[in-house]
Amino acid sequence: MSTPHIGYAAMLEQFGPLEVTEFSAQAEAAGFTGVMAADHFQPWVPAQGSAPFVWNVLTAIGARTEGDLGPGVTCPSFKMHPAIVAQASATLAAMYPGRHWLGLGAGEALNEHIVGGYWPEAAERSARMWEALEIIKKLFASGLEQRDVKHSGKYFTLESTRLWTMPQAAPEIYIATAGPINAKRTGKLADGIITPGAAPAKIETVLGKFAEGAREAGKDPETMPKILQLHLSWAESDEQAMANAMHEWPNGGMKFDKGDVRSPFHFEQMAKLVRPEDFEGRMVISADPEVHRAEVQRYLDLGFDRIYLHNVGRNQAEWIEVFGRDVLPKLHR
Repeated sequence: MSTPHIGYAAMLEQFGPLEVTEFSAQAEAAGFTGVMAADHFQPWVPAQGSAPFVWNVLTAIGARTEGDLGPGVTCPSFKMHPAIVAQASATLAAMYPGRHWLGLGAGEALNEHIVGGYWPEAAERSARMWEALEIIKKLFASGLEQRDVKHSGKYFTLESTRLWTMPQAAPEIYIATAGPINAKRTGKLADGIITPGAAPAKIETVLGKFAEGAREAGKDPETMPKILQLHLSWAESDEQAMANAMHEWPNGGMKFDKGDVRSPFHFEQMAKLVRPEDFEGRMVISADPEVHRAEVQRYLDLGFDRIYLHNVGRNQAEWIEVFGRDVLPKLHR
């Protein structure tokens, strides 16, 4: 058995840049390994109340911690051209060698539609993400090899250029997906996969397709990171844990695709329909650390290499202390 990699999910939808940086440092001191920071232009609901720029915050977190760090996840497509995402990632990696990874996703209207224009359906959003990945890889190679690259594709154009600031090794790129088709393509084209908590059968399907794609590309899936972001609600009582979930994270109880909803105020109206039973099977809500430990261990047993935990309440300092003492030491791989 070995000590698992359990990181802190820094939710920038809920906390300002200085506050979430402090929580990240506290988490590392308590035994958490690494930080996954949310990239949001807007919070899910107004009650969450925050949305700082993730790259500034990651820079600050890197200065206060020693573990891995990356955005979980950023969209390299609508509000930011993939060239800018590549530049931001390369710069962060140059500042903190060997620590930064780049998490990419297809995007959601809540964060991406803000620059205007037509908001495409999911298939096109995925296609844009894969083309953006191609550009980012080209630019990482350009910095390493000191040569100009260009791109002319269906969705993006990149005129001849290179990354002038680049670490000695390019950051690993992880793709966030919960579907089998993109999971297989992730295995082929990326360095690892990020997926949310789900039923064991779905997790096994996603990881199986990821491994299939990796093997088709001549890679060993056993050596590629399989990463989980896990939302939970812990408080000193079950009632407070549920209240935190209902107020702070009602989106966790919404059983539908959220990719097309554009406003926190629209989510706020939808949240009025969320009931406590809607969280069942979607998020553990309990005052008992042992209940949470068992849930985290279940995902480790399914084959995840890294798990980043998000406690949905404002009680971050108390949660970090309790989990660092009563949960993390009891987990194993």
